[in-house]
Amino acid sequence: MATALNVPPTAPVTTPQQMKKEEEKVDYLNLPCPIPYEEIHREALMSLKPELFEGMRFDFNKGLSPKFSLSHSVFMGPMEIPSQSSETIKIPTAHYEFGANFIDPKLMLFGRILTDGRLNARLKCDLTENLTLKANAQLSSEPHMSHGMATFDYKGKDYRSQFQLGNGALFGANYIQSVTPHLSFGGEVFWAGQHRKSGIGYAARYNTEKMVATGQVASTGLVALSYVQKVSEKVSLASDFMYNYMSRDVTASFGYDYILRQCRLRGKIDSNGVAAAFLEERLNMGLNFILSAELDHSKKDYKFGFGLTVGE
Repeated sequence: MATALNVPPTAPVTTPQQMKKEEEKVDYLNLPCPIPYEEIHREALMSLKPELFEGMRFDFNKGLSPKFSLSHSVFMGPMEIPSQSSETIKIPTAHYEFGANFIDPKLMLFGRILTDGRLNARLKCDLTENLTLKANAQLSSEPHMSHGMATFDYKGKDYRSQFQLGNGALFGANYIQSVTPHLSFGGEVFWAGQHRKSGIGYAARYNTEKMVATGQVASTGLVALSYVQKVSEKVSLASDFMYNYMSRDVTASFGYDYILRQCRLRGKIDSNGVAAAFLEERLNMGLNFILSAELDHSKKDYKFGFGLTVGE
């Protein structure tokens, strides 16, 4: 006669797929804080918009203390002037720029003055752990060329908001919110009282460890799309699409960002036939060599520049 065996119940077996689903569960109460609304195209701009220049540039930076430093810059090269013809008109120019910087964990001050009388100043001050004041101003002896703007940046747990005030009765505000660990949505409004213009815009950003995709649209006619793919730790590819549905202007660009052990190379080519490259080479500790080139075959405008940066 067979006897029944009391077999204890076995625990459920967790499969790798179930473990993966548990790891992918999103905690919507602990989403990451997004980057500021005005920087949603940050990665694409790094590759597609290097600081191109034409002529010769020399920069010298000297640290006087851990928080205070001075800078000297000399630039010699042509300057473009407006013209009714299709050809670009350039005149030779040169200027010297003196700068002073104060950098503290909660306060940063930057000042620049040029030989033509222009004065540029920037300020960043952490009022609290979440509230930051940013201000910039440019003063010029030429009429209607001076301007200033102040921005209050509030950083929340999973959102950011900004309020801007500028001369000419300029008011602006934006807000960006994380909706998933990788996706964020935002919007902005502005009013320019001097020109009696207002606008509204929306933006979306999706980012992972390997890619960043952004989209932006505004009532001013702007439609901007960008995509950055991180191929490796040293190589990134970027593309963007800019369209204005009021003026019907459209431009597409493709670029790269290659970081080597001693140098960084960035370049791009766009749908207008403009090709550009920017090279930063570290020759020694505190000594960098810069090469810049931009070719516009349709306008027959060719720009080449080289520079040297001494000091960190």
